Amino acid sequence: MSNLQNGMSLLIAAFHKYSGKEGDSKTLTKGELTELLNNELGDIFGKASDKQALDKIFKGLDADKSGTVDFQEYVTFVACIMMLCNESLSK
Repeated sequence: MSNLQNGMSLLIAAFHKYSGKEGDSKTLTKGELTELLNNELGDIFGKASDKQALDKIFKGLDADKSGTVDFQEYVTFVACIMMLCNESLSK
């Protein structure tokens, strides 16, 4: 598998590792998203313990206002983080 294919596979696996623990296996609840952020991105952003900040992140990600984060919303979020990391590394 190419590096890009491997990266895509890992992003998909990370989503499905957390989705469905509290509800629909095709979406992330606020609790599942919090667990994903803490476990998968905690080294970058620190542990997500500020409830107001988490609410703001969740509302921003939930573009369709469904009360959950679907795969498309998750991928958009990851893409934005990658863009920020790329900018930071390019300096």
